[in-house]
Amino acid sequence: MDILIRTVNQGDLPSILRIYNQGIEDRIATLETDLKDLPFMEGWFEKHQERYQVIVAESQNQIVGWASLNPYNLREAYKGVADLSLYIEREFRGKGIGGKLLKEIEGIARENRFHKIILFTFPFNQLGQGLYQNKGYRDVGVFKHQGILDNKFVDVMAMEKLLINEEDTNEN
Repeated sequence: MDILIRTVNQGDLPSILRIYNQGIEDRIATLETDLKDLPFMEGWFEKHQERYQVIVAESQNQIVGWASLNPYNLREAYKGVADLSLYIEREFRGKGIGGKLLKEIEGIARENRFHKIILFTFPFNQLGQGLYQNKGYRDVGVFKHQGILDNKFVDVMAMEKLLINEEDTNEN
């Protein structure tokens, strides 16, 4: 399957919205429970400019996945840390698209002077964890009862990947 990875544009938002809503419906990728609409996604897109970029994976002129760099914490001390979002169209999960998106978004993160990417996933999302571990992300730990999903407490796992050598982060 030929996959083109490219920067998002305004016309991609309905496809990104559809894929994000699948993640909400499937209850495997986010604590969000309310489906989003196009005005929500347009506001989200406005916040993803400059360092906080979004990319899409396209196959035969169809968006089949997307990834974004998000602010982790607005404090100056965390300016080198990006939070990752990655969503794949249902029918295309497990076909290598996530790995291609990760490789590209990590390059973008390096270009934008991020030294680390963090992400949060559910411990029961084995497909996602396998992808991240295979691409060099390490388990940081599990937040017990971190959120509520469908009226039940759920745990959330934190993972991270350093993008540069530790010695390079010591700026004096």
